[in-house]
Formats: sequence, C-alpha cells, structure tokens
Amino acid sequence: MRLRLPEERPTEPPTGYKIAHPVLSHDGTRAGFTGVSLGGALPYAVLDDATCVYGLRHRAPHRRCDCGFHCVHDRTTAEALLCTAEHRTAVLLEISVLGRYIRFERGYRYARQRVRTATVGPCACGTVAAALADAGWGRPGWRVLAPCCTACLRGRTSVSLAGFARLAAGGLRVVAGKGVRVAGEASAPDAGGGPGVPELVAEAALLQARLDWFQSRLDRLGERGLGGGPQG
Repeated sequence: MRLRLPEERPTEPPTGYKIAHPVLSHDGTRAGFTGVSLGGALPYAVLDDATCVYGLRHRAPHRRCDCGFHCVHDRTTAEALLCTAEHRTAVLLEISVLGRYIRFERGYRYARQRVRTATVGPCACGTVAAALADAGWGRPGWRVLAPCCTACLRGRTSVSLAGFARLAAGGLRVVAGKGVRVAGEASAPDAGGGPGVPELVAEAALLQARLDWFQSRLDRLGERGLGGGPQG
C-alpha cells in the first residue's frame, strides 16, 4: 500500500521567510532577487513561478526532485542565515506561499510565491542602508546589489530602497533594518508613503556622481579642442 501525504487546504496563503540577493537588470529597468543556494543562477521576480533547475519537464515541486522555491517557517531561522560570511549582504524576504507546496519540518518547498517585504541590512560600515549599490558581481544580465549608506556610494551604480521597490513592482515593500543612523536622517517611510530623507539623499548622491562624470568628459573634450590643430 502506497502512503500518501495529507492534503492541506488553507484559507489563506501560508507565510514563509528566506534570504536572497537583490538584483538589478543591466539596463536598470527591472529589479528582482536571486537565491543563495539551489537555483541561485535564476533570478526571480516579486511574483513568480518555480521551474525545475535540472531542466526536467515535471512541475515544481516534484516529490522525487529538489526543485521548487524554498523557505522556512520561522523568521528567526532565516535571520540566522545572514550571519554567515557569504550571506552578509543578502536581504530577508517575507513571502506568501502560493500554489502547490510540500510541507517539511522547518519550511516549505513550493510552486509559486509572492515576495511581500524585503528587509535590508546595514551598510558594510554599520550605518543604516539608504540604497542598494553594485556589489561587484552578478549573473548574466543582472547586477547583484548590496546594502549601502549614502557616504559609501562613491559613484557606484545604485538605486534607493524606494526606487528598488518601484522597479520590482508587485506591491513589494522594502524597509531598512537595524544599523547606526546618521544624525539628521529620518527613518525609512512605511509602505504606501513617499520616499524619505535617506532615499532622497541616495537619489541625489547618484545624480551628483553622474553629473561629475559628465563634467569630467566635458573637461577632456575642452582640452582636446584647445590643443588640437593650428589656430588662425
């Protein structure tokens, strides 16, 4: 006799937690996430369906395969994963488990998910993050981003927390986690509000870096014009 797992029919989608790296498309028009383990090479959107990472044609999750999205039941368990060196720049996601799922002791393996909230950790310097900046690595077509404060941006490709939420769409809420706050900076706004001081400062820093680059290019062109060719 073949034993069958009990079926669950919840009235509301179960809630789970996981960690992931935020990513930005190379043209800066889309945002999403990429996992930290199995399937990490395949970035996903705020609302997305899982596919078999081994290229098999069965639907995810399959009982005899490891495919499907993964998450844990407890927020504290997911936060503990951020302590490892390779995961320090990852963000904590709160997700809704959608579609078919298999329940395990510590979490779910499932077919579809919606990322509701992304909690961003502090900058490497310990200051509360105001933006997500180029981490120096990525996937084909995608730049992986890391938490960053306004003082550490230094002209890197970046997007404010509110800007990342807009690009990711789907009702995503992005909040800044714990860290040292710079005097004069306000707290990050709640979902539904406009960008706060940290987001606006990050946007201004990014704009200033671009203006500086354009000015340096203009200066070079001006020097070439003055020194090139005979003058009448």
